[in-house]
Amino acid sequence: MKLGAFSISLSVKDLQKSKDFYEKLGFSSMGGAIEQNYLIMKNGDHLIGLFQAMFDGNMLTFNPGWDQNAQNLESFDDVRDIQKHLKENGVELEKTADETTSGPEHIFLKDPDGNMILIDQHR
Repeated sequence: MKLGAFSISLSVKDLQKSKDFYEKLGFSSMGGAIEQNYLIMKNGDHLIGLFQAMFDGNMLTFNPGWDQNAQNLESFDDVRDIQKHLKENGVELEKTADETTSGPEHIFLKDPDGNMILIDQHR
């Protein structure tokens, strides 16, 4: 299964303070906007999404169809195919994708310890 780009999505209290902190660790902004309450920060191949007042808790995020630079991949596994594989293997999903559609869609699941995982396809 090709899950695409990986990042950690952090729910932050103060986006500007978090941005300043992660810049001190060598991250720079590569997407999002303070006015939209989220930023995508990058350091080498490492990505962190900072989200203020958009969701509770932190989660692992995968983006099928993208590489670590948010560039489109020529070949990728559609989120609906990933969903089908997970269901066939007994993985319970918190939110499922509409299998009658194509293009952007997402699914949510939890690992055995309750950690949220978002598989978010943008194209």
